[in-house]
Amino acid sequence: MMKSPFKQPFFCLALLLIGSSAGCAAIKSNDNATEQPVALTSAPPSPLPSPKLNDLDYVAQIVQRVGPAVVRIDSSRTVGQSGGDSLFEQFFGDQAPSRQRVQKGTGSGFITTSDGRILTNAHVVQGADNVSVVLKDGRQFKGTVMGTDPTTDLAVVKIDANGLPTVKLGNSDNLLPGQAAIAIGNPLGLSNTVTDGIISATGRSAADVGVSAAERVDFIQTDAAINPGNSGGPLINSAGEVIGINSAIIQGAQGIGFAIPINTAQRVAEQLVTKGKAEHPYLGIQMAELTPEIRDQINQSDAGLKITQDKGVVIIAVQRNAPAARAGLRPGDLIAGINGTAVQTSRQVQQQVEATTLGNTLEITVNRNGQTQTVKVKPEPLPARENRE
Repeated sequence: MMKSPFKQPFFCLALLLIGSSAGCAAIKSNDNATEQPVALTSAPPSPLPSPKLNDLDYVAQIVQRVGPAVVRIDSSRTVGQSGGDSLFEQFFGDQAPSRQRVQKGTGSGFITTSDGRILTNAHVVQGADNVSVVLKDGRQFKGTVMGTDPTTDLAVVKIDANGLPTVKLGNSDNLLPGQAAIAIGNPLGLSNTVTDGIISATGRSAADVGVSAAERVDFIQTDAAINPGNSGGPLINSAGEVIGINSAIIQGAQGIGFAIPINTAQRVAEQLVTKGKAEHPYLGIQMAELTPEIRDQINQSDAGLKITQDKGVVIIAVQRNAPAARAGLRPGDLIAGINGTAVQTSRQVQQQVEATTLGNTLEITVNRNGQTQTVKVKPEPLPARENRE
């Protein structure tokens, strides 16, 4: 994986630590939900009129419509730590009492169903002992975490309420750089803060952003101001539709924020609601997009590979005991298509794999030493990062 030119990103969760200082640690959620799953989204609200280019108040109109469905999420957990007094510990040994500290965090979210289903980031609520949801009108509810997915940094929270305002979900597959983008959230604890800008880019990978979490996400990049506490809040288009979930920023940068596309969020959230977890298909390959420079680097390496093409997607490594290895895929194979669909980029390959259903077989067409052949691979659930060899 190529090294990202960006500095280390920050997930946008505002943390307050009582009793000690600590980083933004991941906290595991309690997803013991007992209710029967229902549809992720309720009946869509009445559409907004299309904004006029000369209407300077269109952002305010959108905020009035969407703002009531944006919530503040306060989470907390209690963690133990050593007493910190070496003489005290030497005297009491293992009997020395431990201190406890409370980690508190504030993030954002938005309501997708009138009966209280909320989308947010996993790092906002993961491992929390207590989750509290505060509506714009001041009402406060206890939140139950229905499920979290660290792989995409998404979570679903439920509150016990009815008749709630909801957002309208848009389509994140057809976004173009330069389109308007509006963010609503609770940056640095400042509730219901609105910022606006444009979509700066689409399809930013975790490697581009420089994060190890959310590895199966093609981020939306925006210059709408995003700060700690914005995590989980909506990114909205000019029609008042949610197109993304604000998630990460880069330390020291201005005008560079990232959001998870809403289409990805919907797909994962549906699994969290119905299964309590999300499963991601896994092949176990490392890919690169060929350029003449990368081709020469591969050919001059000790891998013993000889590649003549300078375009396409090449497999540069196959994980041991992974589905791809058992199916016979090899380093140096050039991926030409999946299930009859031609692919030219690593992103297209990942999208095809992610879209498949576990248990189904993928037919991967590869060019190997100038010969075209088809390899059948049955993806398996993505293992934990530490279990990938």
